[in-house]
Amino acid sequence: MPTPPASFGQTLANAEQILTVVLSRHLAERGTTPETWYALQVIATYGPGLARQELRERLEGSRTLDPESVRELLARLEADDLIRGDAEVDLTAEGQALHRGLREHIAVPTARLLGRFPADDIETTIRTLQAITERATEELAADEQPAN
Repeated sequence: MPTPPASFGQTLANAEQILTVVLSRHLAERGTTPETWYALQVIATYGPGLARQELRERLEGSRTLDPESVRELLARLEADDLIRGDAEVDLTAEGQALHRGLREHIAVPTARLLGRFPADDIETTIRTLQAITERATEELAADEQPAN
């Protein structure tokens, strides 16, 4: 296996950092935070009927959320009538409308940014990052297995 370029981690971190700033600005135009967007996106992607525990774990895996902030976020989303459910969580009609509106709002700058690159390059990047994520997840799971 070839040695990965030394700049891989730094390049990935830089991309994540600047894209988070860009996303935050677009969401702020709609009065929404990245954490709210992320929660709505997770529920929309893995629901309906997403187990609350799985939702918590996915949100706590974010670099900006810890168990306490996840509890506060979910309580706020419930109080704002964006999500509902106890053991299983769904978007309410209002939550679905907000998610759809945010997705459409974000699609324009995303298309503008990514449209500057060949579609094949974008697709290759997505597949590569998905494969890296899958492999890293497998390695983490293997590391967590008790030694025999």
